[in-house]
Parts: sequence; C-alpha cells; structure tokens
Amino acid sequence: MSKVFRIFVEKKKGNDIEAGQTLADLRDNVGLSALEDLRIINRYYAQGLTEEEFNLAVKQILSEPNLDNVYTELSIPEDYRYFAMEYLPGQYDQRADSAAQCIQLLTAGERPEVQSAKIIAVKGDITDEEFEKIKNYIINPVESRVASLEIPESLNIKSDVPADIARIDGFIDMSDDEIEAYHSSMGFAMSIADLCWVRDYFKNDENRNPSLTELKVIDTYWSDHCRHTTFATQLDEIKIDSGKYTDAINKALEQYFDIRKEVYGDRDKIVCLMDMACIGTKVLKKRGLVNNLDESEEINACSIEVPVVIDGKTEQWLVQFKNETHNHPTEIEPFGGAATCLGGAIRDPLSGRAYVYQAMRVTGSGDPTTPFEKTLDAKLPQSKITTGAAAGYSSYGNQIGLATGQVTELYDEGYVAKRMEIGAVIGASPKDNVKRECPQKDDVIVLLGGRTGRDGCGGATGSSKAHNSSSIETCGAEVQKGNPPTERKIQRLFRKAEVAKMIKRCNDFGAGGVSVAIGELADGLKIDLDKVPKKYDGLDGTELAISESQERMAVVLDKADVDTFIRLSNEENLEATPVAVVTDENRLEMTWRGDKIVDLSRDFLNTNGVTQHAKVEITAVDENKNYRKEVPAALDNLSLANALKANLSRLEVCSQKGLVERFDSSIGASTVLMPYAGKYQLTPEEAMVAKIPLLEGETDTATVMAYGFIPKLSRWSPFHSAAFAVSESLAKLAAVGCDPSQARLTFQEYFERLNDVPSRWGKPTAALLGALTAQVGYKCPSIGGKDSMSGSFNDLDVPPTLVSFAVGMSEASKTASSQFKRINSTVKLLELPVDEETGLPIYDKAMELMVSVYEGIRNGKILSASVIKEGGAAACVCKMAFGNKFGFTFAQGLDKETLFAAKEASFVVELADENAYDGVVLGKTNDNGVFIIDGDVQTVDELIDAWCGKLEKVFATDSGKKANMPYDVPLYKERSIFVAKNKVAKPKVFIPAFPGTNCEVDSARAFEKAGAKANILVVNNLSSSAINETIDKMVEEIESSQIIMLPGGFSGGDEPEGSGKFIATTFRNPKVKEAVTKLLNNRDGLMLGICNGFQALIKLGLVPYGEIKEINENDPTLTFNTIGRHISSMAYTRVASVKSPWFSSVNAGDVFAVPISHGEGRFVANDDVMKKLIENGQVATQYVNLDGTPVSDMPFNPNGSVCAVEGITSPDGRVLGKMGHVERKGNNLYANVPFEKDMKILFGVYGGKYGLLFNSYCYYFGYNSFGSNDIIGIIYFSK
Repeated sequence: MSKVFRIFVEKKKGNDIEAGQTLADLRDNVGLSALEDLRIINRYYAQGLTEEEFNLAVKQILSEPNLDNVYTELSIPEDYRYFAMEYLPGQYDQRADSAAQCIQLLTAGERPEVQSAKIIAVKGDITDEEFEKIKNYIINPVESRVASLEIPESLNIKSDVPADIARIDGFIDMSDDEIEAYHSSMGFAMSIADLCWVRDYFKNDENRNPSLTELKVIDTYWSDHCRHTTFATQLDEIKIDSGKYTDAINKALEQYFDIRKEVYGDRDKIVCLMDMACIGTKVLKKRGLVNNLDESEEINACSIEVPVVIDGKTEQWLVQFKNETHNHPTEIEPFGGAATCLGGAIRDPLSGRAYVYQAMRVTGSGDPTTPFEKTLDAKLPQSKITTGAAAGYSSYGNQIGLATGQVTELYDEGYVAKRMEIGAVIGASPKDNVKRECPQKDDVIVLLGGRTGRDGCGGATGSSKAHNSSSIETCGAEVQKGNPPTERKIQRLFRKAEVAKMIKRCNDFGAGGVSVAIGELADGLKIDLDKVPKKYDGLDGTELAISESQERMAVVLDKADVDTFIRLSNEENLEATPVAVVTDENRLEMTWRGDKIVDLSRDFLNTNGVTQHAKVEITAVDENKNYRKEVPAALDNLSLANALKANLSRLEVCSQKGLVERFDSSIGASTVLMPYAGKYQLTPEEAMVAKIPLLEGETDTATVMAYGFIPKLSRWSPFHSAAFAVSESLAKLAAVGCDPSQARLTFQEYFERLNDVPSRWGKPTAALLGALTAQVGYKCPSIGGKDSMSGSFNDLDVPPTLVSFAVGMSEASKTASSQFKRINSTVKLLELPVDEETGLPIYDKAMELMVSVYEGIRNGKILSASVIKEGGAAACVCKMAFGNKFGFTFAQGLDKETLFAAKEASFVVELADENAYDGVVLGKTNDNGVFIIDGDVQTVDELIDAWCGKLEKVFATDSGKKANMPYDVPLYKERSIFVAKNKVAKPKVFIPAFPGTNCEVDSARAFEKAGAKANILVVNNLSSSAINETIDKMVEEIESSQIIMLPGGFSGGDEPEGSGKFIATTFRNPKVKEAVTKLLNNRDGLMLGICNGFQALIKLGLVPYGEIKEINENDPTLTFNTIGRHISSMAYTRVASVKSPWFSSVNAGDVFAVPISHGEGRFVANDDVMKKLIENGQVATQYVNLDGTPVSDMPFNPNGSVCAVEGITSPDGRVLGKMGHVERKGNNLYANVPFEKDMKILFGVYGGKYGLLFNSYCYYFGYNSFGSNDIIGIIYFSK
C-alpha cells in the first residue's frame, strides 16, 4: 500500500479573504462579538504519488509561494480553539477532485487519491457553548462532518460487497393495515392507496413478490416530482365562497369548462390542475393562434420554431426554454441545491440539443437580515441559505459559461417554510440539428457524462414530501452535487451538428436517475446496471437504479452510430458507455450481477398509480385588502420625502446589486442588456436580452425573457395574482422593445402541501384559473411549466406562488434600456386597464397598452420604460434615475397610492414628447442630482445610499478596503517597430480548452472575425495515456501556430484554492515549455491570456518576465477580490501603455468599457516590482473612474488591484495578460452601458493600409512596388 501524504496550507495575512469574511459573519450575524481572530487552514491528504511528486504538487498546485504558508505539521497557538470539517463520504468535493486531476496533469501518470478538509481556528473570549455554536453554524450535517486530523492508512473508501437485492417476502399477502404499516416504515412518497395498488399488481399480474428495487423504482416513477401526481389528482367538486369577486372566479371556471368542450368534445377527461395548466395552449392552438410550437413525442423543454437572420439569410431555428426548481434541496444544502437547480434546468433544453446561453434566477426567501437567534429549530439561518444558494447557483453558471441575465430575490415570510429556488434558461439550435425519432428494437442507449454515486438517492421522492423538524435531519443523501465542467463538455459536444443528428431521443438524468431518465426513453428496455460507470465501489442495484448523480445524459442511438458517438464524446473528454438496449416487449427490465431486479409492465408503470381525488374550496377574496391599491404600512404617517427614502430601503424594494454581481452576465458574447444600466450601472433592467448564439456569422436576432410575480398580491388573491403575474411578464417584454403579443409563456407553480383540505386545494385552483383568463385574454399561451407542491414545514406554508415567465423574439439593435436618457423629459404613469368589477386586467385594452409601449420604444416616442412592481411608481422613477444619477422633480398633488402602491404591470415611461401618451404626469428629470417632492429636496446619492444599505451586510457591494497605490502610472506612449523573421499569410491561433475553460468559443470567434485561423484543442485527461497524447498534440499545435491564446473560465473549477493551476501545470510540462520558449524566442510568436488565462500566465512567469520560471514569494500574482466574491460588471479601463503590439490600434489614455467576470482578479505586487513594471511600460491597462483616473476603491477598482492594474505584459510586450474580456465583443452588446466596448486588441487598421491586425502582427495586403498582391511584411511594435 502506497504512503498517504499530508500537508497544511494557509493563506498569508492580507490574502486570507475567506477567513476575514467568516470572522465578520460570525461577529455580525451570529452575534459572537468577542471573537478576535479566525484562521482557515486547508488540509490535504494524497496517496498514489512518490515523495518527489507530492513535494512538487505541494509547491505548484496545493500552494503558491507568494500567497500561502505551508506547514508539514499543524501548530496552532494555545489561545486558539479549532476544529476540522470535511465533506461526507460520497459527497462531491470539487477541491479534492480538481487537485487530483491537476496532479495527474503534473505527473502524466495515474490519477492519485486526494482528500481535503478545512480547519477553522478561532481566538477570543468565547464559552464552550459558543464554540459549539460556531461548529453548528459552519458545518451543515447534510453535507459535511467534523474531520479527523490523523493520517489514515489509506484513502481508498473501504466498501463492503453489497448484498443481493432482497425480495419482499409476503408482500402480496399483506392486508391493507399491514401495507399501511409497511408504508410508514419505508418512508415512501407514494400514497398508501398506491402501495395497495402495487400489491394487487404483483399478486394478480406478476404472481410474485417484488424486489426492494422495484418498489423504490415505482415510488420514484410515481413521485409528485416525476409524475405530477398532485396536479393529476381528480377534482371532484369545486366550491367558490361568496364575495365581491365570486362572479369573476365563477366566470373563469365556466370559461374553463366551455374550453374543455371546445377542445375535447365528448372525450372523457378528468378535471385536474394539470388540465387547467395546459388547456390554454390547447384552445389557442385549436383557434389557430399558436403557429410556431415545435411538437414531438420527445419532451425536453418548451420549444418554438423561429426565423433567425444570419448574415442576411434566414434560417429556421428552435428556441427552447425551461424553468426548474430545487426548493427542498436548496433549503437543506443551499450551495449544492441551487447549483444543481441550474444544472438541471440547463440539461432539459440541452437534452433537446439546444445550446443554452442565458439564464434567469428568481428566488423566494425569508428575511436574510433575521438575527441568528431567531432561526427556527432544524432550519438553517435565512442569511446562510440565501448566501449559500447564491454562491452555488453562480458557481455553477459561471463555471459552465452561462450568462445569467437577470437575478431577483423575492422576500416573504412564507418562504421560511421552504425556500423557492427557480432557474429559468433559454437555448437555441438550428432546426436541422434536431432529429427526433422513435426508438426501434435493438437501438442502443448510451450513458454520457458523469459517473454514478449515492448523491441524490431519493431526491425525487424527497422533494415530493412536506417536511418537519425530524425529517430534515435524515435527507442528506437526497441532495445532488453538481459538476459544471462536465456539463460544459456535454454542451460543447451537442453543439456539433454531426453529434446532434445521431441522437434519436435524449433524456437528462434529473429526478429518478436511471429508472426514469432511461426508463422513459422507450416502452421496452433492458438495462444492465453493471455497465453503469460508478464513482466508487459498494453501490448496490437499487442505488444504481435511482441515484440522481448529476451531469449525465441518456441518448438513444442506432447501433451503427454507437462507436462514432463514443469516439466523438471521448474527444470532448467525456465518458460514454452503452448501458441498455431497446426491445419490443413493453417491459422495463434491469439486471444487476446477473439478477433481474426490475421486471415491470410498462402499462402498469404508465398508470402513475391510483387516481387521487380531492375537493376544492376557493375562499372569498377580501376586497378591502387589494394589495395593488395598498400603500405599504411602513410608509404610513411619513411625509412624501421621507416615504420616498423609506420605500427604497424596504426589503421588497431595496438594491440587490451585491447579489446580482456574483453572476457572470456577459459570457458567450451575446448579452444585449447588462443587468444594470447607465454609466453608474445602478438601474436594474426589466428583462434579459441576448442574441442567438452562433458559431459562425452575425445576427441581430435576439431572445427576450421576463418574469412576473408579487408574493403579497398572491397572499391577497391567488386568482388575481396569477393574472397580473402574466401581465407583468408581458409588460416587461414591451418595456425593452419586444412585441408582447407574440410571446410564449411558461409557469412556475409552488404551493403548500395540500393534503385533503379543500381550502388548500383552492389556492392553486384559483391561481390556474386566473392564469387561464390571462392566456386566453392576451392570446398568449403557456406552453410549459413546472409544479412544486410541497412548500410546507411544520405549520408554515409558502405563499401561493405562480410565477409567469414570458419569452419573445426581438432584435438586439432595437432593444431599449430602463435608465433615464434625457434631462427635462416628462415622465408619466400609464396604468394597466383594470375592470373594477372583476379586479382583473381588461385584457384587450391591456394588450393595446403594452403594444403601444413596445411601438413607442421602437419609434422613439418612449425613451425609457419601467414596469411597476413592489415599490410602486416612485421606486421605478428612482431606479430609472440612479443609472446616470439624474435628478427628478415630482409633479405636485401626487398621492401615496399613485406613488407607492404596487400597481403591478403598469408602466412608468420617459417620453420624448410629453403629449405622446395620456397618463398621470409624475414629473420631469433634472440635471441637478436632486429629487424634489412636495417641496422637500434630497440628493440622488442620499437615495442611492438608502436603496443600497438594507442588504449590504448580506450582499456587500463594497469591501471597505482601498487598494495600495504607491505610484502614479504615467502614460507610456512610445512605440517602435520590429520586423518579424517569419511571414505567414494567415496567422494560426492555438486555443487549449481545459476542463472548466468556458471562453474558448468566444475567443475563437473573435480571432476568426479578425481573419485568423483559430484551433481549439480539448485537453483530454480521462486517462494517463490520454494526457500524454494531449501533450503531444499541444506541442504540434504550438509548433504550427503564431499565437497562443489562453482563454477565460474556471480551469479545474479554480481549484485547489486558486485559479489557473490546470493551465499552468500543463504548460510547465517540459515538452510544452520548450515549444512555448521556441515560439516566443525563435519564431516571433505572441501570447494572450484573458482572465483565467492571465492567471495562468502570471503563475507561469510569462508575465511579467516573458519566460516560464519558478515562482518565488516576491513575484506578483493574482488573487481573490477584496470583497471575497465573484464580480461581474462592465469595468472602465484605460490603456496605460502602447508598448505592446497588442495595443497598436489604440492610443495611451483611451478608455473602454470592458466586461469583467472573476473572483480572483486582484493584482498584487510589492513596491519594487511595481516600480519596475511602470518604468518599463509593462502596466498595459488600469481600472479607472468616469473621469479616466485610476482609483483605489470600489466600484471602479472592482477587485482591489495595486495601482488599479488590470493588465500587464512581458518585457517586450509580446505576452499580454489582462482580466477584462475583450474577446466578448460584437454589435449591440452591453448596449445599456456607455463608452466604447471594442479595445481593438484582435482587429484593427494601422498606418492607413488595409490589414488584419493580430495583436503585434499587422498583415498588409496592400500592393507592393512590383504590383503583386503579396504580403509585404509582418510587423509588430516593441521597445
């Protein structure tokens, strides 16, 4: 047995950002003010290495000499108390996994075993009880445990050989009472009646007792999560209580029954929630109003067929969108639950062969400022849930390379019962890529992607249950763990037309694992569970059948295509394994170790169990508590000026910028609107807009997505709330210049556990009836949705929730943003027309208003628009003004209802002509930076402070730290010309894609647009032989290229505890290092590293030294942002030096707005190093404020970089590293933020001659003196 090595690594003082944040959290949120200091030390075990290899791994991978202290033994002073924590066995540990993969790249041998743990050491006058409180706060028992510090004999998980799958003896002879007792002992999600139905099936049809696996598979198959059993429950009686709006609800119910006759005729269809949710689309389709629906037996996501104009030619594409929830998993394990919420949402359209390019996140939370002491028993603190969930969702999206266009958290005390975590995504693909065919006998099912573990076992059934204090403690295994780099590989694979066209049908591994993902693909299946790839040994057949391990796809292929599909998958660094075949026997069979442990009739499975029955009572709506007309109680007895400020600091209204900035909003180079508009980036946008993602060509065609929902309106009336939620989502499309009349909808329903209580059933019934009136009234169908019907904890229930998502098609060039555009323009309130008798929108007139706003945006009559939600018209005005720090003078005589009531789906519009629209005049913009209301004056900065302050301790926007600015950086303007020895007609760019790289396509497109030939090489590390083959291919690519581009992303997930280590480790391979050295020194080559690529360059020494060297403790580096989180925004940067050939098309002092997205962008260097860089002109770019001045503080210096450095070069300028994503460029991108976006690093014109400018190279195609059209020369500029 090989030796187990151990090492301890701790960030040096000043770099210990995580420790400082944790200390502040314990002081501020847990109330442990006596704490003086906190240290975090990482502990690593490694096995399967020689001592020399381990020591090298410590130096290059597990630590960095300029950032970390390394200890072979743990020595903590006596005045500190400490504990260690680690993930539970079987839970995915990305730090340990990335460390193992990275070490394998270092050794090019077999992958070692690595385990990680985190030691928390605290100092201060705290009691034993308080120390236990710290442990309980930091360690979530659902995923983690206290770790030992003793070196184990081995890291291999010792697993017993699992026992054979048991048959449930005597099951078919059980009485109903015995079935009830067995049901209780097993914790099934299905009902007792279902289990009796199962007993009768095995007794009468199979004539045998079931296996345990069969019962677990049936329980999973019939779970509410998988089969929507609550939504499919037959509603035997619907009673509507008497009240003002009884007639309106009765008419909606009558409309539903009339529509049933129109759609179904004499067919016998049960009345159920599912029918109410789906019938709107059915009737609108029957009436000829739904003409772009993409229909097939393969149901992956909402899918519409749309024309996309590419380079002037129209192609047919499929746009697919989906909303997904992970409420229960996120409640108990926030990071993993939220991460896999997004992962699951992505996989639905991805399984439909769509490339997913934009996401929206809408969440529901209790008050995150609630003191720790008020946390409910068996619950995590609300702040811990909301921050953990934000970290998980953003981590997954940022790593996979998905732009998150909008993030909103809705606050309501009901979400303390169970959090709401919604991920909505949108994807697209050429229609020709999607070949949906029925599986045939002998077709093969291939399992693609991740391996199977115990994580997620029971997730489908767990999320289908209500929970109480005791059940929370036993459901840790139900939480899946995400692996975004693997899903990124699947995205890249399915984007290839050759691969997509092989796939007959595809299903993602979400709820239910193999049993559902593969079990749904065909009526007849034989699944060999022994072929399912495992993360570790010891899994039994039941676990293999129901595990919900993530990042897996099941694809149906013709057997003739299997070998090709596997080869192409391996080229993308993906495992692909045949695990099942299609049969014509109409049965689901699974074998394990030669034992047929599942053998079920498809007809029986498809019954979905016993039809449940319920009665409905829709309780009366209190007409006196209409939330659309209410002035919030917090604003009572306040003057209008004080109410204006107090309104902005309400939890429902206040700024969420510190939350939103965690999510990469620009990846993919298709984002039209950044989440915040204006030069100060403080105006929230109403919708997310992105151009259709292309591999080649240019398009102006864009998709738009918006949501609608106000929790407190739904508490008043679920019926009305649903109608206004639809209205709000459509109005938001209009506000950004998208035609709302052509929108398609998808709903998210989230309600309390209904049990057998008619009044509880009345809430979703009323909501769906309200939504139906809106669909029919607006002629906009809901073509999909997701229901979650278990929002209860003990006696607490979530608010009745129906969120509407609207999707429309538009043009990027015609998109409008919400910030005020002009001084002295008139601003009006345009109220949504509402029928006072019904309380519902007057749908035809409401749509007329929305279309008129859309047309006003397009024809220039409306300069900007916002849609009213919580906070009312006053909040809209303020937020529209904040982006450019305009002032506003309110009109006289406005009452509080007009200003502050949540008149959902009404508009606030800034007009080019004050007479263009009739409405309530709210006032005029001014250039004084003040708000004047009822004679009182407040500055815009005062109001911004009030708006931003409420959540600052939860989602900080300012680290409170100033960067070190020891020197001014004068502009370096000197250029000199060097004629290269090697001349080529078209430069070749080598772009390696490591596990976790996500900017390779953006980078390749940018170079290709400029005329270069870009080649992406996927780094394959599936085996040691694959690594060696990859190294050889890299050398070949470098030797035949003129430029190496290291793209952005999260190579290895930016682990272990540091970015760029995968790339740096690979480039230190002797063969690769030699090839790079020859490129730079002998062949006049160039290198560019952006974001993750810059991090790799500086850890190699290529910047600032121009060579791959050993790094020492005084060398500059990049490390964690001072705010301790990811930051995504537009950064203002100036060109400080034009010494580098990469800047030959710009001038020193030029300022640009460039997208940034990073967690480790802070440049650190000591004063001596900084002085030399400045003197030599190697400080290429700097972060600046609106005046173009480098600054030390946030937001303009977003990460705390010394001297505001954003990019540096090698001594001769040929190697450039920078954080800003200059490759994310295109027409009409980031249109709501001012300044020039294109830094012209990749393309330009120099010296008046036509040419393609590649960084240092300028390839002149001008006529030479001999009259022939030859390349005259290759020049670059260097000192």
